[in-house]
Amino acid sequence: MSEQILLIDDDASLRRVTEFNLQQAGYHVLAAANGAEGLALFKRYRPALVITDVQMPEMDGYQVLRQVLELEPQTLVIIITAYSSVEQAVGAIKDGAYDYVTKPFSRDQLTLAVAKAFEYRKLWRENIQLRDVLSGNFDRKQIIGQSRSMQQLLERVERVAATQASVLISGESGTGKEVIAKALHQGSERCDGPFVAVNCAAIPKDLIESELFGHIKGSFTGAIRDRKGKFSLADGGTLFLDEIGELPIDLQPKLLRVLQEQTFEPVGGTTEQVDVRVVAATNRDLEEAMENGSFREDLYYRLAVVPLELPPLRERKDDIPLLLDFFLKKQNAGVGVRFSKEVLDYLKSYSWPGNVRELENVVEQMLILRQGDLLQLSDLPERIGRPTVRSGGVLNLPDEGYSLEALEQEAVEEALRRCEGNKSKAAAFLRIPRHTLLYRLEKYHIQTS
Repeated sequence: MSEQILLIDDDASLRRVTEFNLQQAGYHVLAAANGAEGLALFKRYRPALVITDVQMPEMDGYQVLRQVLELEPQTLVIIITAYSSVEQAVGAIKDGAYDYVTKPFSRDQLTLAVAKAFEYRKLWRENIQLRDVLSGNFDRKQIIGQSRSMQQLLERVERVAATQASVLISGESGTGKEVIAKALHQGSERCDGPFVAVNCAAIPKDLIESELFGHIKGSFTGAIRDRKGKFSLADGGTLFLDEIGELPIDLQPKLLRVLQEQTFEPVGGTTEQVDVRVVAATNRDLEEAMENGSFREDLYYRLAVVPLELPPLRERKDDIPLLLDFFLKKQNAGVGVRFSKEVLDYLKSYSWPGNVRELENVVEQMLILRQGDLLQLSDLPERIGRPTVRSGGVLNLPDEGYSLEALEQEAVEEALRRCEGNKSKAAAFLRIPRHTLLYRLEKYHIQTS
């Protein structure tokens, strides 16, 4: 979403020109003709930046400044003033205004002042986040989730974070594996060291060794200078290896050596020592990968000293209202924006194949395309807002009742039939881990070819 600006100016002509210029620069502008109207808009939308004229009837810009900062102390305020009132504008900065521009001002002067304000806000936020990370204090409130499964997971993260153990985080795509990896780093003694993330699936296979371990100039065609790998960059901190199941089998012994000995060799180089904690993540079934020979068993057990499994969103639906509130604030939606009960009920009933990442995407789309402050079913993206209706529903249960265990067995058998006996595909179809499916097969004595 574009950054939101509140513009307050009683000069209608100047207000329209300024609003147009800011919109052309890519900003979303709320315009008000006086201080009272501007404060009403501010209370409703809580924009990050306010631009206000000083000379206005009834409520001047200095009064607007004071009331805005009382409501939201971190708001950036730019004062528009005449040249003769610069001394007062400087006083306003002492009272909390971010900057001032003097009339007459050009389009470039205004847009530059606004761009600098948002850059300052970005740096300020990053500084706060950095201070939180360097503090080394893992705050469970930073991870959204009050469901039993999430609270159990966070208790385990809290205990594991303080150790040096390698951790393997498993879970479906979009469940927040990197968020947990960062929490492990933040809660460890390595919190003042680097956190380096690598997506093993996003690196071409012929480059991944150089990406992880670095290379020496001249070691292969195109190696025109020495280059440090991710292990070197993460020295003293944490290396997060996402999609570890995609690591080529011929590189797995080299990773195993780093985990065992904390040494590696850059491409074309000699042995180097490193001090890195490895946290890995996967959405694949690594047990199946070990069975088919695409993942080494010794590497698996070295990575999974402590395994953590993230529950999919469909298994923690009590957390959806909390996540929705979090994403509204993250998108700077404004105080008045909320979800209707019908939307909340529907979002809690949806299966969320893309998990938390999909939920955030849906919230962002709804905020962009919404018709008003109350988000309705009509604001939902079509791909999730028009559920398929089956005649009689999914189930046709007899009036006299039906055994839940029999229903579960029937679902497992139907999934296997549709997937032609492929257990991994059947597990994915049922949206359960493969080991859960294997347990059900044994429980119900279901034979597979």
